[in-house]
Amino acid sequence: MNLEAEVVKICQDLIRIPSVNFGEGRGDEKAVAKYIVSSLAEVGIASEIFESAPNRCNVIARLPGRDATRPGLVVHGHIDVVPANADDWSVDPFAAEIRDGAIWGRGAVDMKNMDAMILAIVRKWARTGYKPPRDIVLAFFADEEAGMTFGSRWMAAEHPEVFAGCSEAISEVGGFSVTVADGKRLYFVEAAQKGIHWMKLTAHGRAGHGSMMNDENALTSIAEAVAKIGRYEWPQRYTKTVKALFSKIAQVTGKKYDESDLRPLLSEIGPTARMIGATLQNTANPTMLEAGYKANVIPGSASAVIDGRFLPGYEDELNKTIREIIGPDILIETISRDIALEIEFEGDLVEAMCKAITTFDPEGIPVPYLMSGGTDNKALSELGIIGYGFSPLQLPADLDFMALFHGVDERVPISGLEFGVKVLENFLENC
Repeated sequence: MNLEAEVVKICQDLIRIPSVNFGEGRGDEKAVAKYIVSSLAEVGIASEIFESAPNRCNVIARLPGRDATRPGLVVHGHIDVVPANADDWSVDPFAAEIRDGAIWGRGAVDMKNMDAMILAIVRKWARTGYKPPRDIVLAFFADEEAGMTFGSRWMAAEHPEVFAGCSEAISEVGGFSVTVADGKRLYFVEAAQKGIHWMKLTAHGRAGHGSMMNDENALTSIAEAVAKIGRYEWPQRYTKTVKALFSKIAQVTGKKYDESDLRPLLSEIGPTARMIGATLQNTANPTMLEAGYKANVIPGSASAVIDGRFLPGYEDELNKTIREIIGPDILIETISRDIALEIEFEGDLVEAMCKAITTFDPEGIPVPYLMSGGTDNKALSELGIIGYGFSPLQLPADLDFMALFHGVDERVPISGLEFGVKVLENFLENC
Protein backbone atom coordinates (compact mmCIF):
# COMPACT_ATOMS: atom_id res chain seq x y z
CA MET A 1 0.00 0.00 0.00
CA ASN A 2 1.47 3.37 -0.97
CA LEU A 3 1.70 6.35 1.38
CA GLU A 4 -1.39 8.13 0.06
CA ALA A 5 -3.61 5.05 0.23
CA GLU A 6 -2.39 4.17 3.70
CA VAL A 7 -3.06 7.61 5.15
CA VAL A 8 -6.67 7.41 3.95
CA LYS A 9 -7.14 3.97 5.49
CA ILE A 10 -5.57 4.95 8.83
CA CYS A 11 -7.64 8.13 9.00
CA GLN A 12 -10.80 6.09 8.51
CA ASP A 13 -9.69 3.56 11.14
CA LEU A 14 -9.06 6.30 13.69
CA ILE A 15 -12.40 8.04 13.08
CA ARG A 16 -14.20 4.73 13.59
CA ILE A 17 -12.86 4.59 17.15
CA PRO A 18 -15.06 7.12 19.01
CA SER A 19 -12.53 8.58 21.45
CA VAL A 20 -15.00 11.19 22.67
CA ASN A 21 -14.04 13.74 25.31
CA PHE A 22 -17.12 15.07 27.11
CA GLY A 23 -15.12 17.35 29.39
CA GLU A 24 -15.07 17.46 33.19
CA GLY A 25 -12.80 14.42 33.20
CA ARG A 26 -15.18 12.27 31.17
CA GLY A 27 -13.26 10.88 28.24
CA ASP A 28 -11.80 7.64 26.95
CA GLU A 29 -8.80 7.40 24.63
CA LYS A 30 -7.80 3.83 25.52
CA ALA A 31 -9.08 2.08 22.39
CA VAL A 32 -7.51 4.57 19.98
CA ALA A 33 -4.27 4.49 21.98
CA LYS A 34 -4.16 0.70 21.65
CA TYR A 35 -4.74 1.03 17.90
CA ILE A 36 -1.75 3.38 17.63
CA VAL A 37 0.49 1.09 19.67
CA SER A 38 -0.54 -1.87 17.50
CA SER A 39 -0.05 0.10 14.29
CA LEU A 40 3.48 1.05 15.32
CA ALA A 41 4.33 -2.41 16.64
CA GLU A 42 3.27 -3.97 13.34
CA VAL A 43 6.29 -2.33 11.69
CA GLY A 44 8.66 -2.80 14.63
CA ILE A 45 8.30 0.58 16.37
CA ALA A 46 8.09 0.33 20.15
CA SER A 47 5.76 2.71 21.97
CA GLU A 48 4.34 3.11 25.44
CA ILE A 49 0.94 4.09 26.83
CA PHE A 50 0.97 6.58 29.71
CA GLU A 51 -2.37 6.43 31.51
CA SER A 52 -2.99 9.62 33.49
CA ALA A 53 -6.36 8.41 34.85
CA PRO A 54 -8.58 5.41 34.05
CA ASN A 55 -8.86 5.21 30.23
CA ARG A 56 -7.13 8.60 29.73
CA CYS A 57 -4.24 7.46 27.57
CA ASN A 58 -1.21 9.08 25.95
CA VAL A 59 1.13 7.25 23.56
CA ILE A 60 4.85 8.04 23.23
CA ALA A 61 7.47 6.62 20.86
CA ARG A 62 11.01 7.79 20.08
CA LEU A 63 12.54 7.31 16.65
CA PRO A 64 16.36 7.55 16.64
CA GLY A 65 17.75 9.94 14.05
CA ARG A 66 20.95 9.87 12.01
CA ASP A 67 22.52 12.68 14.05
CA ALA A 68 22.07 12.07 17.76
CA THR A 69 23.91 15.30 18.60
CA ARG A 70 21.08 17.44 17.21
CA PRO A 71 18.12 18.43 19.40
CA GLY A 72 15.06 16.29 18.79
CA LEU A 73 11.70 17.23 17.29
CA VAL A 74 8.35 16.42 18.93
CA VAL A 75 5.69 15.49 16.36
CA HIS A 76 2.41 15.40 18.22
CA GLY A 77 -1.32 15.09 17.82
CA HIS A 78 -4.25 14.66 20.14
CA ILE A 79 -6.41 11.56 19.91
CA ASP A 80 -9.58 12.77 21.64
CA VAL A 81 -12.50 14.35 19.79
CA VAL A 82 -15.46 16.47 20.83
CA PRO A 83 -18.93 14.85 20.97
CA ALA A 84 -21.13 14.58 17.89
CA ASN A 85 -24.93 14.43 17.83
CA ALA A 86 -25.68 11.92 15.07
CA ASP A 87 -29.17 13.37 14.51
CA ASP A 88 -27.59 16.60 13.24
CA TRP A 89 -25.28 14.93 10.74
CA SER A 90 -25.82 13.87 7.13
CA VAL A 91 -23.80 10.71 7.84
CA ASP A 92 -22.88 8.57 10.83
CA PRO A 93 -20.20 10.71 12.53
CA PHE A 94 -18.14 7.64 13.41
CA ALA A 95 -18.48 5.65 10.17
CA ALA A 96 -15.68 7.45 8.28
CA GLU A 97 -17.75 7.31 5.11
CA ILE A 98 -16.15 8.51 1.89
CA ARG A 99 -18.47 10.86 0.06
CA ASP A 100 -17.87 13.63 -2.49
CA GLY A 101 -14.13 13.05 -2.39
CA ALA A 102 -13.83 13.46 1.38
CA ILE A 103 -13.65 11.35 4.54
CA TRP A 104 -16.57 12.35 6.78
CA GLY A 105 -16.55 11.95 10.53
CA ARG A 106 -15.82 13.43 13.91
CA GLY A 107 -12.10 14.11 14.13
CA ALA A 108 -11.54 14.21 10.37
CA VAL A 109 -9.90 17.63 10.66
CA ASP A 110 -9.51 17.88 14.45
CA MET A 111 -7.21 16.06 14.35
CA LYS A 112 -7.19 12.43 13.30
CA ASN A 113 -6.10 13.46 9.81
CA MET A 114 -2.74 14.60 11.20
CA ASP A 115 -2.51 11.53 13.45
CA ALA A 116 -3.01 9.41 10.35
CA MET A 117 -0.34 11.31 8.42
CA ILE A 118 2.17 10.78 11.22
CA LEU A 119 1.44 7.05 11.43
CA ALA A 120 1.52 6.51 7.66
CA ILE A 121 4.89 8.25 7.34
CA VAL A 122 6.68 6.48 10.18
CA ARG A 123 5.26 3.11 9.10
CA LYS A 124 6.73 3.71 5.63
CA TRP A 125 10.06 4.65 7.18
CA ALA A 126 10.11 1.50 9.29
CA ARG A 127 9.34 -0.73 6.32
CA THR A 128 12.12 0.84 4.23
CA GLY A 129 14.68 1.24 7.01
CA TYR A 130 14.75 5.02 6.70
CA LYS A 131 16.16 7.08 9.60
CA PRO A 132 15.16 10.74 10.00
CA PRO A 133 17.88 13.39 10.21
CA ARG A 134 17.40 13.81 13.97
CA ASP A 135 15.56 12.12 16.81
CA ILE A 136 11.79 12.38 16.59
CA VAL A 137 9.48 11.90 19.56
CA LEU A 138 5.98 10.87 18.52
CA ALA A 139 3.37 11.98 21.04
CA PHE A 140 -0.34 11.23 20.81
CA PHE A 141 -2.06 13.12 23.62
CA ALA A 142 -5.33 12.69 25.49
CA ASP A 143 -7.65 15.46 26.61
CA GLU A 144 -6.66 18.31 24.30
CA GLU A 145 -10.34 19.14 23.84
CA ALA A 146 -10.93 19.82 27.54
CA GLY A 147 -7.91 21.67 28.84
CA MET A 148 -5.09 19.11 28.43
CA THR A 149 -5.28 18.11 32.11
CA PHE A 150 -4.98 14.37 31.39
CA GLY A 151 -2.84 14.80 28.29
CA SER A 152 0.03 17.11 27.42
CA ARG A 153 -0.16 19.00 30.72
CA TRP A 154 0.11 15.77 32.68
CA MET A 155 2.86 14.41 30.45
CA ALA A 156 4.92 17.60 30.71
CA ALA A 157 4.57 17.64 34.51
CA GLU A 158 4.85 13.93 35.29
CA HIS A 159 6.97 12.57 32.46
CA PRO A 160 9.15 15.35 31.05
CA GLU A 161 11.88 12.77 30.49
CA VAL A 162 10.15 11.47 27.36
CA PHE A 163 10.80 14.86 25.71
CA ALA A 164 14.42 15.07 26.86
CA GLY A 165 16.71 16.62 24.29
CA CYS A 166 13.87 18.04 22.19
CA SER A 167 13.89 21.73 21.28
CA GLU A 168 11.06 22.08 18.73
CA ALA A 169 7.63 20.66 17.97
CA ILE A 170 4.92 20.61 15.32
CA SER A 171 1.24 19.87 15.65
CA GLU A 172 -2.21 20.84 14.40
CA VAL A 173 -3.96 23.71 12.61
CA GLY A 174 -1.22 24.96 10.36
CA GLY A 175 0.01 24.53 6.81
CA PHE A 176 -3.52 24.60 5.36
CA SER A 177 -4.22 26.56 2.18
CA VAL A 178 -6.39 29.66 1.89
CA THR A 179 -7.17 30.80 -1.65
CA VAL A 180 -7.14 34.54 -2.29
CA ALA A 181 -7.09 36.80 -5.37
CA ASP A 182 -6.42 35.25 -8.78
CA GLY A 183 -6.37 31.78 -7.26
CA LYS A 184 -3.21 32.38 -5.26
CA ARG A 185 -2.83 30.01 -2.32
CA LEU A 186 -1.50 31.16 1.02
CA TYR A 187 -0.48 28.40 3.43
CA PHE A 188 -1.18 29.49 7.00
CA VAL A 189 1.48 28.18 9.41
CA GLU A 190 0.59 28.71 13.08
CA ALA A 191 3.28 30.73 14.85
CA ALA A 192 1.20 32.25 17.67
CA GLN A 193 -1.81 31.43 19.81
CA LYS A 194 -4.18 33.46 21.92
CA GLY A 195 -4.32 32.77 25.62
CA ILE A 196 -7.39 31.55 27.45
CA HIS A 197 -9.23 32.85 30.49
CA TRP A 198 -12.51 31.08 31.07
CA MET A 199 -14.26 32.76 33.95
CA LYS A 200 -17.41 32.27 35.97
CA LEU A 201 -19.28 35.43 36.97
CA THR A 202 -21.62 35.26 39.95
CA ALA A 203 -24.10 37.88 41.10
CA HIS A 204 -25.69 37.68 44.56
CA GLY A 205 -28.97 39.31 45.45
CA ARG A 206 -32.03 38.99 47.66
CA ALA A 207 -34.08 35.82 47.17
CA GLY A 208 -37.82 36.19 47.31
CA HIS A 209 -41.27 35.65 45.88
CA GLY A 210 -41.58 36.30 42.16
CA SER A 211 -44.70 38.41 42.67
CA MET A 212 -43.01 41.04 44.83
CA MET A 213 -40.84 44.08 44.09
CA ASN A 214 -37.14 43.27 44.24
CA ASP A 215 -34.40 45.75 43.36
CA GLU A 216 -31.65 43.26 44.31
CA ASN A 217 -32.44 40.62 41.70
CA ALA A 218 -29.28 38.57 41.05
CA LEU A 219 -30.58 37.37 37.71
CA THR A 220 -31.09 40.93 36.50
CA SER A 221 -27.56 41.84 37.57
CA ILE A 222 -25.93 38.91 35.80
CA ALA A 223 -28.02 39.44 32.67
CA GLU A 224 -26.96 43.07 32.47
CA ALA A 225 -23.30 42.14 32.96
CA VAL A 226 -23.44 39.43 30.30
CA ALA A 227 -25.12 41.76 27.81
CA LYS A 228 -22.45 44.42 28.34
CA ILE A 229 -19.65 41.90 27.82
CA GLY A 230 -21.29 40.40 24.76
CA ARG A 231 -21.73 43.80 23.09
CA TYR A 232 -18.39 45.30 24.08
CA GLU A 233 -16.23 46.44 21.15
CA TRP A 234 -12.65 45.50 21.95
CA PRO A 235 -9.86 47.74 20.67
CA GLN A 236 -7.74 46.50 17.78
CA ARG A 237 -4.32 45.21 18.89
CA TYR A 238 -1.93 43.90 16.22
CA THR A 239 0.90 41.54 17.13
CA LYS A 240 3.98 41.00 14.95
CA THR A 241 2.52 37.74 13.58
CA VAL A 242 -0.72 39.46 12.59
CA LYS A 243 1.18 42.27 10.90
CA ALA A 244 3.31 39.77 8.94
CA LEU A 245 0.22 37.88 7.75
CA PHE A 246 -1.74 40.94 6.69
CA SER A 247 1.26 42.50 4.99
CA LYS A 248 1.50 39.39 2.82
CA ILE A 249 -2.27 39.37 2.15
CA ALA A 250 -2.02 42.98 0.95
CA GLN A 251 0.99 42.21 -1.20
CA VAL A 252 -0.59 39.18 -2.85
CA THR A 253 -3.97 40.83 -3.47
CA GLY A 254 -2.65 44.24 -4.42
CA LYS A 255 -4.73 45.88 -1.69
CA LYS A 256 -3.66 48.68 0.63
CA TYR A 257 -1.88 47.76 3.84
CA ASP A 258 -2.94 50.22 6.54
CA GLU A 259 -1.47 49.26 9.89
CA SER A 260 -3.93 51.52 11.70
CA ASP A 261 -6.81 49.25 10.62
CA LEU A 262 -6.26 45.82 9.09
CA ARG A 263 -9.92 44.81 9.10
CA PRO A 264 -10.64 45.75 5.44
CA LEU A 265 -8.21 43.02 4.35
CA LEU A 266 -10.26 40.32 6.09
CA SER A 267 -12.60 40.15 3.09
CA GLU A 268 -9.72 38.82 1.00
CA ILE A 269 -9.50 35.51 2.88
CA GLY A 270 -13.12 34.36 2.70
CA PRO A 271 -14.59 32.27 5.54
CA THR A 272 -11.20 32.05 7.26
CA ALA A 273 -11.82 35.67 8.26
CA ARG A 274 -14.10 34.47 11.08
CA MET A 275 -11.15 32.97 12.91
CA ILE A 276 -8.51 35.47 11.80
CA GLY A 277 -10.78 38.40 12.71
CA ALA A 278 -10.69 37.17 16.31
CA THR A 279 -6.90 37.53 16.32
CA LEU A 280 -7.05 41.29 15.81
CA GLN A 281 -8.32 41.88 19.35
CA ASN A 282 -9.09 40.29 22.67
CA THR A 283 -12.46 38.56 22.80
CA ALA A 284 -14.90 37.61 25.57
CA ASN A 285 -17.95 35.59 24.60
CA PRO A 286 -20.73 34.62 27.04
CA THR A 287 -21.27 30.87 26.71
CA MET A 288 -23.34 29.67 29.69
CA LEU A 289 -26.01 30.94 32.10
CA GLU A 290 -27.33 29.39 35.31
CA ALA A 291 -30.00 30.80 37.61
CA GLY A 292 -33.23 29.92 39.37
CA TYR A 293 -35.18 26.75 40.05
CA LYS A 294 -38.87 27.79 39.92
CA ALA A 295 -40.98 30.27 37.98
CA ASN A 296 -42.19 32.20 41.03
CA VAL A 297 -38.93 32.27 43.03
CA ILE A 298 -36.37 35.04 42.59
CA PRO A 299 -33.01 33.30 43.08
CA GLY A 300 -30.42 34.50 45.55
CA SER A 301 -27.62 34.08 43.04
CA ALA A 302 -27.08 33.79 39.31
CA SER A 303 -23.98 32.95 37.28
CA ALA A 304 -22.58 33.06 33.77
CA VAL A 305 -19.52 31.66 32.03
CA ILE A 306 -17.37 33.83 29.78
CA ASP A 307 -14.89 32.45 27.25
CA GLY A 308 -12.13 35.04 27.33
CA ARG A 309 -9.25 34.92 24.83
CA PHE A 310 -6.33 37.31 25.00
CA LEU A 311 -3.63 38.23 22.52
CA PRO A 312 0.04 37.71 23.39
CA GLY A 313 0.90 40.58 25.71
CA TYR A 314 -2.70 41.62 26.44
CA GLU A 315 -3.87 39.34 29.26
CA ASP A 316 -3.95 42.17 31.80
CA GLU A 317 -6.04 44.28 29.44
CA LEU A 318 -8.63 41.50 29.12
CA ASN A 319 -8.99 41.00 32.87
CA LYS A 320 -9.02 44.70 33.72
CA THR A 321 -11.61 45.45 31.03
CA ILE A 322 -13.97 42.69 32.17
CA ARG A 323 -13.86 44.05 35.71
CA GLU A 324 -14.55 47.58 34.48
CA ILE A 325 -17.49 46.39 32.36
CA ILE A 326 -19.29 44.47 35.10
CA GLY A 327 -18.50 46.69 38.07
CA PRO A 328 -17.24 45.78 41.55
CA ASP A 329 -20.13 43.72 42.90
CA ILE A 330 -20.01 40.65 40.67
CA LEU A 331 -17.62 37.86 41.67
CA ILE A 332 -15.12 36.60 39.06
CA GLU A 333 -13.74 33.08 39.42
CA THR A 334 -11.22 31.53 37.03
CA ILE A 335 -12.38 28.23 35.55
CA SER A 336 -9.37 27.75 33.29
CA ARG A 337 -6.44 29.89 32.29
CA ASP A 338 -3.67 29.24 29.79
CA ILE A 339 -0.86 31.23 28.28
CA ALA A 340 -0.62 32.97 24.93
CA LEU A 341 2.26 32.12 22.62
CA GLU A 342 4.13 33.96 19.89
CA ILE A 343 7.37 32.80 18.28
CA GLU A 344 9.51 33.95 15.38
CA PHE A 345 8.65 32.80 11.89
CA GLU A 346 12.24 32.17 10.90
CA GLY A 347 15.05 29.66 11.26
CA ASP A 348 15.86 26.22 9.85
CA LEU A 349 12.61 24.58 10.93
CA VAL A 350 10.47 27.28 9.30
CA GLU A 351 12.58 27.13 6.14
CA ALA A 352 12.01 23.36 5.99
CA MET A 353 8.24 23.88 6.31
CA CYS A 354 8.18 26.50 3.58
CA LYS A 355 10.33 24.43 1.25
CA ALA A 356 8.17 21.34 1.77
CA ILE A 357 5.05 23.30 0.82
CA THR A 358 6.56 24.87 -2.29
CA THR A 359 8.04 21.54 -3.39
CA PHE A 360 4.50 20.23 -3.93
CA ASP A 361 2.85 23.58 -4.69
CA PRO A 362 5.48 25.81 -6.37
CA GLU A 363 3.07 28.74 -6.43
CA GLY A 364 2.10 28.33 -2.77
CA ILE A 365 2.98 31.13 -0.35
CA PRO A 366 3.68 30.10 3.27
CA VAL A 367 2.73 32.75 5.85
CA PRO A 368 2.61 32.88 9.66
CA TYR A 369 -0.66 33.37 11.48
CA LEU A 370 -2.01 33.80 14.99
CA MET A 371 -4.53 31.16 16.03
CA SER A 372 -7.64 32.20 17.96
CA GLY A 373 -7.58 28.98 20.01
CA GLY A 374 -4.78 26.88 21.47
CA THR A 375 -3.01 23.55 21.10
CA ASP A 376 -0.84 21.15 23.09
CA ASN A 377 2.17 23.26 22.09
CA LYS A 378 1.34 25.38 25.15
CA ALA A 379 2.14 22.54 27.52
CA LEU A 380 5.37 21.71 25.71
CA SER A 381 6.42 25.36 25.81
CA GLU A 382 6.74 25.02 29.58
CA LEU A 383 9.56 22.55 28.89
CA GLY A 384 11.29 25.07 26.66
CA ILE A 385 10.08 23.42 23.45
CA ILE A 386 9.17 25.85 20.65
CA GLY A 387 6.09 24.69 18.74
CA TYR A 388 4.44 25.48 15.41
CA GLY A 389 1.16 24.41 13.88
CA PHE A 390 2.04 22.41 10.77
CA SER A 391 -0.41 19.75 9.62
CA PRO A 392 -0.46 20.59 5.91
CA LEU A 393 -3.59 20.38 3.75
CA GLN A 394 -4.33 21.76 0.31
CA LEU A 395 -7.98 22.73 0.39
CA PRO A 396 -10.62 23.59 -2.22
CA ALA A 397 -11.01 27.34 -2.62
CA ASP A 398 -14.68 27.25 -1.61
CA LEU A 399 -14.36 25.05 1.48
CA ASP A 400 -15.23 26.73 4.78
CA PHE A 401 -12.45 24.91 6.61
CA MET A 402 -12.81 26.65 9.97
CA ALA A 403 -16.51 25.75 10.19
CA LEU A 404 -15.54 22.06 10.19
CA PHE A 405 -13.71 22.24 13.53
CA HIS A 406 -16.18 20.87 16.10
CA GLY A 407 -18.86 21.34 13.44
CA VAL A 408 -21.60 19.20 11.95
CA ASP A 409 -20.52 17.09 8.95
CA GLU A 410 -16.82 17.46 9.72
CA ARG A 411 -14.79 16.10 6.81
CA VAL A 412 -11.37 16.20 5.21
CA PRO A 413 -10.86 16.20 1.40
CA ILE A 414 -8.91 13.12 0.35
CA SER A 415 -6.88 15.12 -2.18
CA GLY A 416 -5.90 17.50 0.62
CA LEU A 417 -4.90 14.63 2.87
CA GLU A 418 -2.81 13.03 0.11
CA PHE A 419 -1.10 16.37 -0.52
CA GLY A 420 -0.54 16.87 3.19
CA VAL A 421 1.11 13.53 3.86
CA LYS A 422 3.63 14.12 1.07
CA VAL A 423 4.42 17.62 2.34
CA LEU A 424 4.76 16.40 5.92
CA GLU A 425 7.03 13.52 4.85
CA ASN A 426 9.26 15.92 2.90
CA PHE A 427 9.44 18.27 5.88
CA LEU A 428 10.31 15.51 8.37
CA GLU A 429 13.01 14.17 6.07
CA ASN A 430 14.63 17.60 5.72
CA CYS A 431 14.10 19.38 9.03
